[in-house]
Amino acid sequence: MSTTSLPTRAELDPGRTWDTDSIFATSAEWEAEMVAVAADMPAAGTYENRLAEGPDIVLACFDTYYGMQQRISKLLVYTGLNSSVDATNQDVQAQLERAQSLFARFRALTAYIRPELMSFGFDTLRQWMASDPRLQPYRHLFDQLERQQAHVRSAEVESLLAAASNPFSATDAVFSALNAADLTFEPAHDSSGNEHTVAQSTIDKLRTSADRELRRTTYENYNAGYLAFKNTYAANLAGKIKQDAFLAKARGYNSSLEASLAPQHIPTTVFFNLLDVFKRNLPTWHRYWRIRRAALGYDTMHEYDIKAPLSAEPPQIRYEDAVDLICEGMAPLGDAYVTPLRQGALNQRWVDVYPNRGKRQGAFSWGTQGTHPFIMMSYSDTVFSLSTLAHELGHSMHSYFTWKTQPPQYNRYGLFVAEVASNFNQALVRDYLMRTHDDTDFQIALIEEAMSNYHRYFFIMPTLARWELAMHERAEQGQSLTANVMMEEMADLFAEGYGSDLTYEREQVGITWAQFGHMYSNFYVYQYATGIAGAHALAHGVLAGEPGAAGRYLDFLKAGSSGYPLDVLRTAGVDLTAPEPVEQAFTVLSDLVDKLEQLVSA
Repeated sequence: MSTTSLPTRAELDPGRTWDTDSIFATSAEWEAEMVAVAADMPAAGTYENRLAEGPDIVLACFDTYYGMQQRISKLLVYTGLNSSVDATNQDVQAQLERAQSLFARFRALTAYIRPELMSFGFDTLRQWMASDPRLQPYRHLFDQLERQQAHVRSAEVESLLAAASNPFSATDAVFSALNAADLTFEPAHDSSGNEHTVAQSTIDKLRTSADRELRRTTYENYNAGYLAFKNTYAANLAGKIKQDAFLAKARGYNSSLEASLAPQHIPTTVFFNLLDVFKRNLPTWHRYWRIRRAALGYDTMHEYDIKAPLSAEPPQIRYEDAVDLICEGMAPLGDAYVTPLRQGALNQRWVDVYPNRGKRQGAFSWGTQGTHPFIMMSYSDTVFSLSTLAHELGHSMHSYFTWKTQPPQYNRYGLFVAEVASNFNQALVRDYLMRTHDDTDFQIALIEEAMSNYHRYFFIMPTLARWELAMHERAEQGQSLTANVMMEEMADLFAEGYGSDLTYEREQVGITWAQFGHMYSNFYVYQYATGIAGAHALAHGVLAGEPGAAGRYLDFLKAGSSGYPLDVLRTAGVDLTAPEPVEQAFTVLSDLVDKLEQLVSA
């Protein structure tokens, strides 16, 4: 019996790991900046009870606040990145906790700013802006404050809520430690008896294996790992859900959902429109399960067959070749987009490419103004990995343009627009590959990748959003949130989505919620589905050569948080307050299912 295992961090090619030393050259340099920031931070509190003195004091306060925020962000990014690729390193974990604690202290120290600005009225702020042009860049910031004033408490309460963010973050820390460091899985085995390491950084590759026995044992052993700790995961997530309910009530919102959406001026109808369209279109998914079962030649299709390869010879794509293909697919946006993308992915070490022991699950893009973007993934020479890389580069280029264009107060953007940028890249690259690779196996592999992406964003995520809504409503009504309650609700929702065309075990599908760190961010997951809908609408305009479409899209990337998400997207060319973009995205999905049926039948 042979065994496959993961390399250690030290065994990887440094050229294909990210360069956190571009932020701080050494841990000693990071430590020195930690000490310096802690010493300088009290200056941010010296403007308390002085903002009414006039524009000069307000501007000085903002300069100090945003300068300090950027320094702390760099401390967090450096140690957060290092923690993500080696969760077993206790020194790095300790650094991360210290940086998080420092940030919580900074938030508490500066919590007076919003309520104090509100205290002397927005008429005064408008007069100051009219008389002092230096305040004009803060117009949208002041508008946000005015819209939120009913939900901002006194300076004392705001300081207390900000200070509570550090102990509240313990639920996230517990999930991360358990998920990446302490949780272990029995090895999977293939049909020849060879063992394969099941880990967060290998799970995606194993799920797409052509060997059904390997997929089955991977699925069962991965779920078994979570089921062994189901009560721990449930208690921890219940704590986070109850925090959401508490904070919503503390700020005077009607629900956790409203508390999540209102600060970005997103009506709850956007959320419910998505769920309504999703439920109406479940028959499309049922048809896909049937086509996949027939194509695989199985009498019964199990949940672990959802990502079984359909093409006889799926393409193998090296990382460097994937970057080339992505750049070719993004060519409609011009050299201003493609050149920094290529340099970042190949030469400037934006990407931590390959799996290693202790590396966390999934993929993400992160960074802050003053650094370049960083991408973590576990590349595996497949079309799926190519698509993941395109997705994360979409996030990174969004950050790249925002940081180059916006001042500190608008240098971040919300999740609602973030998922548009990432899925837009996938849409353009997928279209390019479809047009330039007519080999049947390649075409099938491309559709499989597209369906896998839709499965995650247009099936899993809306299902999790429905579950999340049910759990938050239970918490708001004072009902229990036990592991069994969570698992039964999850299994019921998947039963509706799978219909009679796919076989599953209720306990194994019921633990799905425990496998997503997204559940620790209040109503995060629905934005994947709205994101893919918005992305396809904007991609359609660019690919059709609509005049100005590419330029409007680049302007969208540069906007950061200088406007409300829905307004920024309307300017780019899509209105997500209406259900039509989601319906149109389901039409794209249905067309993919049609094409897959034709290819596998032929």
